[in-house]
Amino acid sequence: MTKHDIRNKEDIELMMRTFYGSLLTNETINPVFAHTDFEAHMPHMIAFWSFVLLDEEGYKTNVFEKHLHLDIKQEHFAIWLHHFMKTVDDLFEGEKADLAKQRAQTIAYTFEMKLKQMGRI
Repeated sequence: MTKHDIRNKEDIELMMRTFYGSLLTNETINPVFAHTDFEAHMPHMIAFWSFVLLDEEGYKTNVFEKHLHLDIKQEHFAIWLHHFMKTVDDLFEGEKADLAKQRAQTIAYTFEMKLKQMGRI
């Protein structure tokens, strides 16, 4: 398969569906998302990553607060990042793909530090 860079919302949807399809096969992290309706959540994830990668307006929600109800543990961050990086590397290459991986690392680090400060992990 010839890879291209992330260009549009369709690419982001492919990335998100592939990523969560892979992530949810992991037995350690799967229980965190057991009660998540991914079909209902998918438009929000696509809008978020479209905002982050394509500079599209419209996403105003605090992503961290949306995840506070989940039972996130320390070990989940490495698993989440591994699956995210692998998904991007398997599907895309280019500046936006690199940016997606950089932003995912920043998001994971920020979430982890905030949860540590809160005494949640």
